[in-house]
Amino acid sequence: MDYEHNKALLLELQRAAGTGNDRCADCGDPDPEWASYKLGIFICLNCSGIHRNLPEISRVKSIRLDFWESNLIEFMRNHGNLWAKAKFEAKVPPYYYIPKSCDCMVLRQQWIRAKYEREEFLDTQVCQDPCSAGSREGCLWKLGTGRRQFQKRQFLLSAKEGVMKYYSKESKGPKAVISIETLNAMFQVEKIGHSHGLQITYITEGQTKNLFVYHESGKEIVDWFNAIRAARYHYLKTTFPNVPEPELIPRITRNFAKEGYMEKTGPKQKEAFKVRWFCLDSQERNLIYFKNPLDACAQGQVFIGRRDEGYEVRDDLPQKVWAKKKKPVITLVTPVREFVFICDSDWKQREWMDALNRVITQL
Repeated sequence: MDYEHNKALLLELQRAAGTGNDRCADCGDPDPEWASYKLGIFICLNCSGIHRNLPEISRVKSIRLDFWESNLIEFMRNHGNLWAKAKFEAKVPPYYYIPKSCDCMVLRQQWIRAKYEREEFLDTQVCQDPCSAGSREGCLWKLGTGRRQFQKRQFLLSAKEGVMKYYSKESKGPKAVISIETLNAMFQVEKIGHSHGLQITYITEGQTKNLFVYHESGKEIVDWFNAIRAARYHYLKTTFPNVPEPELIPRITRNFAKEGYMEKTGPKQKEAFKVRWFCLDSQERNLIYFKNPLDACAQGQVFIGRRDEGYEVRDDLPQKVWAKKKKPVITLVTPVREFVFICDSDWKQREWMDALNRVITQL
């Protein structure tokens, strides 16, 4: 009797309005079916796995499958997700990335550890200045030339100077000096093939370049990511002081809207189609392409403007253009020229067209 009664009470708490319990306390996933009875929060299955590895601070149970004692029900009633957010997220810096359910494991893991284990965001903590938070020095493993192996390199980030540098063993000076103005970072676990893989992009002399790095420590690589975000936040706040913060935050760093292989032909549209790796940056409105996914330098990019400026996406070939392969095609129409791409399948064609159309229709 107690089992069913207490389960009903717990489910009622999970659905109760004004508690925040209807979404995971850590990643925001809807309808969480697990809970930490030591912290008094409702969490999703994926985040519960992270909590299981922190037994000193969190203990988890299924809200549907496990038995809940009455005293635990009362504890959950007196706490809950909004209570935990007010306590453990009281002073999250505006530049700190709060992961979602779709983000990689290392981001979610370090967010949970930062909140409950290290208690970095309690009200008693002093918020760090973004300029000092955006200054960092240390070693990262960087993918070398030719994509053969990762090499340990010294990196230096300075929000005050507005640059990021890295050094090779052979060079006395920095191998590259990267302006924070064009700096971006995103986790690319599958692409890099490492659970802590981070892709850093920047623009130099009008060309997009990549650095692929990782660190053995999950905390260290997430700290680097948030240091880059702090440096970017400092730059944006300084450069655009009148822009409201809700508009600045999404521009600190960003993921590509879509990535993948397509084939493209040349400007005369008579050249042979060649396979290229494409990355769609919706914020900068650029479709960037590389010979290989882990190339350091882009081969080119296409700016994508708005529909009222003459940009359009079609699912057919331009007149007088012939493709040897009978595969789905995409024609990206711009005021300057028409770009023709071939996709491997109908669903990939549809995904790319939808992604490109979202950029064309965004303000």
